[in-house]
Amino acid sequence: MVREVPDPEAGGGEVVVEVLATCVAPYAAEVFSGERNYPLALPVVPGIGGVGRVVHVGPDATRLRPGDLVWCDSTVRSRDDALTPDITLQGWSSRGEGGARLARYLHDGSFAELMRVPTENVFLLPAAAGDDPARWAALGVHVIPYGGLLAGGLAAGETLLVSGATGNLGSSAVALALVMGAGRVIAPGRNRAALDLLADRFGPRVRPVPLTGDEAGDRAAMSAAGDGPIDMVIDLLPPSAPSSAGAQP
Repeated sequence: MVREVPDPEAGGGEVVVEVLATCVAPYAAEVFSGERNYPLALPVVPGIGGVGRVVHVGPDATRLRPGDLVWCDSTVRSRDDALTPDITLQGWSSRGEGGARLARYLHDGSFAELMRVPTENVFLLPAAAGDDPARWAALGVHVIPYGGLLAGGLAAGETLLVSGATGNLGSSAVALALVMGAGRVIAPGRNRAALDLLADRFGPRVRPVPLTGDEAGDRAAMSAAGDGPIDMVIDLLPPSAPSSAGAQP
């Protein structure tokens, strides 16, 4: 059932944003059907971050103004433990009882016309982003592999192997690693058309490896594609998918 909900209001530490564009996760149907058993407290307006314009700001915001074009990060952290905060993905999922408490308060996501967001989750965008806000909404995809590459300490000139390179997050990791200066990006996958697209789009630093299902052969092919040591592996396959990348040296 779809119903109208009241417009949100911004309190201290909050911003209300008019949503212009957001992303639909490839597995959204599994969340809505209950197959993934996400802890969504119904009724809920779902959605994972997005691009919008500021409508209202709380009394403690000093830089944001109504009309500003912004990107809203859906990863909300509790403010009373900076080292190990409780976390929720606003309008999507949460972790543990602390995350569930956050989710009950910041309940609705970016499939709403208006969304209330913590001030620290709102980031100014250049004016040019207003020409194609849907394209900029893809930031919500890119920040996931980017966080992994930062945590792994990928450095310029190094060789990265992206497990799941032809998927939504994996292909993003390929592009981001190249922007970060990776010398080579090994891209294993079963989708040959997607592998060809990655190689055509990004050039010779991408080393596609079509997977055959023979673990020993696939492992040897990935090692050979590196032309030397593999400095880092990032695994972006779904939890249920088998991976031979973790066996790489």
